This record gives sequence, C-alpha cells and structure tokens, in this order.
Amino acid sequence: MSLCLTHLTLSYFRSHRRSVIACDGRPVAIHGPNGAGKTNILEAVSLFSPGRGLRRAGAADMARRPEALGWKLTGALRSFGQHHEIEIWSEQGATRQLRIDGKTAPQTALGRVARLLWLIPSMDRLWIEGAEGRRRFLDRMALSFFPGHADAALAYEKAMRDRNRLLKDQTRDAGWYQALEAQMATAGATLHANRRATIDWLIAAQAGAATAFPVADLALVQTEGPMPEDEDALRSALAGSRARDLLAGRSLVGPHRSDLAASYAAKGVAAADCSTGEQKALLISLILANARALSAQIGAPPLLLLDEVAAHLDAARRAALFDEICALGAQAWMTGTGAELFDDLGDRAQHIEVTETDGISHVRQKDQT
Repeated sequence: MSLCLTHLTLSYFRSHRRSVIACDGRPVAIHGPNGAGKTNILEAVSLFSPGRGLRRAGAADMARRPEALGWKLTGALRSFGQHHEIEIWSEQGATRQLRIDGKTAPQTALGRVARLLWLIPSMDRLWIEGAEGRRRFLDRMALSFFPGHADAALAYEKAMRDRNRLLKDQTRDAGWYQALEAQMATAGATLHANRRATIDWLIAAQAGAATAFPVADLALVQTEGPMPEDEDALRSALAGSRARDLLAGRSLVGPHRSDLAASYAAKGVAAADCSTGEQKALLISLILANARALSAQIGAPPLLLLDEVAAHLDAARRAALFDEICALGAQAWMTGTGAELFDDLGDRAQHIEVTETDGISHVRQKDQT
C-alpha cells in the first residue's frame, strides 16, 4: 500500500494564482528563493488533513491578494489501495468546505483517508515554549494513528468551553455541570489514552532503528496535579474540582493540562536544555519514529511536510534524512532555498523550482520546460 498525492492544483491560494503539480509517489524537493511561495505549497498539502493546517490560518487569510475571490485546492490522493478526489475551497473568506469523491464531508473525514505530519521552522522552539504547542505536536502524531482523535479533541474542547462559560458566570447549580463533565470525561479519556499509546509506539520505533538522529526519552506529564487515568476517574475529578475551578474561572483538570516531556537519551539532558541543533535533531527523530511506527502498523508511512529542513542540517545528517525517507517509501514534501540542498536525493525525488514575479508564484517541475 502507499499514501501519496498524485496531483495537486492550487487556485488563487496565497501567492499562487494557478499552480499544478503532478506527482508519482516519490519525495518532492521544492527549491526557490525566500518569499517565492514554497511554504504555501506545503500549507496547501497540510489542509488535506483535519485541523487548521500548518500555519493555523483562517480561510480568509489563505485567499490570494488583491483579488480575494476565494480559493480552491484539488488533489488526487492514493490512499491504502484506493484513489480519492479531494476538493477543498473557501468562498470570499467563508469557512472552508470539503468534498471527497464528489460528496460533501466534514473536515474530520480527512483523517480517515490521509495521514500527515509536518515540521516547520516555527516548531524549532517547541521544547522551550509553552505546553500548548507540544500538545498540538503530540496530537498531530496521535491523529496519524487514531483517525478519530480529531473528533475526540473537538468534542472535548466544545464541552470544556461550555463548562468554562458556566464557571466564568459563577453558576453553582450542579445540574448544569454534570452533562458537560460527562462529555469531557468520555472525550478526555480517549485523548489521554491515544496520547499514551502514541508515546509508547514512538519509544518502540526509536529503539528499533539505527539512525543518525538522537533517541528521545518521552513522557506524558501534567502541568498541575495527576491526570485521571480513565473516564470514571476524570468525571469524578471534574466534579470534585468545581469549587477550585469556580475561583479560577476555568477548568483545571483534564488532558488540556498535559505536556509532552522529552530529553536527549544518550546525554540525559532535557530537550529544553539542549543546543538548538540538538533540539532540531530530536524533532526530526520523533517525526521519523512516527513514520516508522505508522508504516509498521498500517502498511504505509504518512505524508511528511518538512519546511526548510535541509538548511538546518549538516551534510551528513541531511543525507541520512533523505536515506531514511526513501527507505520508508514516504512522500515527503521538502523545501529549501537552493537546489544543491537536495543533490543527495538525485532521481529518488521529484524536483520543483518555485519563482515569483509581481507577487505571483510560478511552479516548474524539473522534467517540464
């Protein structure tokens, strides 16, 4: 089985008025100057998974300026022995819409046909910033294993928002809380179990691989107090925390208080205390471990989006990264400013040049004139 895009069209998306890319399953190496529109292509691919994409932007922000006519992405996806036609669009800033094989579908349905992971420059500070970014990073990996993870996250966040509204209004009637806490407990227990399983699989995948990237010791921790381990315990903890939550005006117990802790295993140093290069290498190690674990479980690695990853690695690690991607058989979409950054890939990858003229991005594939 394989998982890859075989065709991608961007229409009035960001800097692309109309760009068409034909793919064959190999990694895609995209080069061009800064500001040409390379990352915009990766952002377009990231929208073929649930969520807000790698930039977490609103639909209106993705429209090409100055036209602001709306935008559309179409893609042909080869997924687990099936072919899917996917259309994603937004009209004049409205919430983006989705059709899979001609039928309207919710965004969460993408998790059942596509599995994506990404690494972008803004994530280089992941280990030294707040826990929210690390939760998103972990949840993206969990989503690759559990397509229903996005549904659980949405259900939990909605119930928690409603409960927080009651807390801010200083509502004290227990009856108002019980139904919301039951919803939070069901969805929250699922989130927690998925995250724990994901970390276990990542640890196993790292242990079983010879790689140029460091092994990370991983743990799921709570920023305050213990995390209840099952649905009943979480429901009881939420009920027991109401008085404290009323004082805080928000929910203080649950998986939204979890954090991903990591350290450089060989050195015994917390990721936050590692050098910038070591922190980047740990991130790449986890992405590769995720891809290996997923490939072993479902028979295909996820699509990988690696923005400007080559520029931050020395020549040896860059070559090792390319070798790992090709050995996995993953369709990795990678960007870099110079074509020479991808020389080690040779014909193992498709090579695309992106240029910009008068604010319009132009895409040229190596085998095209």
